[in-house]
Amino acid sequence: MFEECLEVYKKYACEHFFNPSAMAAESVQVSKEIAETEKFFLKTLGASGGNVLFTGCATESNNLAIRGSIRKGDHEYVFSAGEHPSVYNVAKKMELEGYHVHIIPLGRDGKVDLKKFESVLSEKTRLISIMHVNNETGAINDLDQISKLKKRLCPRAVLHVDGVQGYMKIPVNLRNLAVDLYSFSAHKIHGPKGVAGLYIKNKGALKELFEGGGQQYGLRSGTENVPGIMQFKRAVELIDTGKNYQNVSILKESFKKILEDGGVRCLDFGGSPYILNVIFDGVKGETMLHALNQRGVVIGLGSACSAKKAGNRVLEEIGVEKTKVVSSARISFDAYQSLQEIENAAKIVVETYKDIKERVS
Repeated sequence: MFEECLEVYKKYACEHFFNPSAMAAESVQVSKEIAETEKFFLKTLGASGGNVLFTGCATESNNLAIRGSIRKGDHEYVFSAGEHPSVYNVAKKMELEGYHVHIIPLGRDGKVDLKKFESVLSEKTRLISIMHVNNETGAINDLDQISKLKKRLCPRAVLHVDGVQGYMKIPVNLRNLAVDLYSFSAHKIHGPKGVAGLYIKNKGALKELFEGGGQQYGLRSGTENVPGIMQFKRAVELIDTGKNYQNVSILKESFKKILEDGGVRCLDFGGSPYILNVIFDGVKGETMLHALNQRGVVIGLGSACSAKKAGNRVLEEIGVEKTKVVSSARISFDAYQSLQEIENAAKIVVETYKDIKERVS
């Protein structure tokens, strides 16, 4: 988290601690500040209208978007096979509950298969949920084409986009898209954990999931996390998306070259520079994770929300052999790292890989 966010937390947790739903003058002032912050986030999304709900995490935002869009009747619900567990697992549970669910496969480029996506859309389509940037591979789905297909084939459907890996990392402009709901999170962009957002084009298209005091337009009851919301705003204010994108692109390419020269297979789909999936042939990804951790390099085994589960359905979906999936790892980059740090880390990865591979072969 940006250190600047700490001062914001102190201000709103200790000084301006008032409940925005109360009637005291101090509470009314906090409520006004949240309303201004909502407008601020709408501007960063390039939205010409709509609202933003502040939630506890992106998982909540995704569940609220999907569950809040379910309606009785002969409807169909469309998801991609590459979705984050907070979307994919909801889709699979909906299948068990008897809803008509379509899971659209991914192409070898890591993106949703648009031809198969188009083939299932109809007037019965109630909800489409497709992520902006894949959290495992960095592949970027074409929201423009997805929007056009929705407008042409199922204009009354609700389009939800999990934008957690896209917001403030790549350009996001909802003004010209048919996106009705867009999820985004603070801790992916140096904000605090425990706060996220959900853009809503039309409040009437969503229903509440739990009863309460009616805060946030009656769609997300509960006292707002004011310190978290204001920290989130401060983090966004500090980010230069274009500059960061350029920096990370340089870091990723340098890192990737060193790994490939060292015999590590890199799965790069030409998408987000913030994510790189690699295959350590002959060595388990988990073995590499622990060995590198001891040397000060932190990598992951895919989404942290599913890292403890065997396999990786996204990699398998795009054609990576199951025997290779166990050797995979996900590496994320930060715009504020130096090229020297990245190159040092890459050299440690290669040295560790060669050392382990030599010992296990």
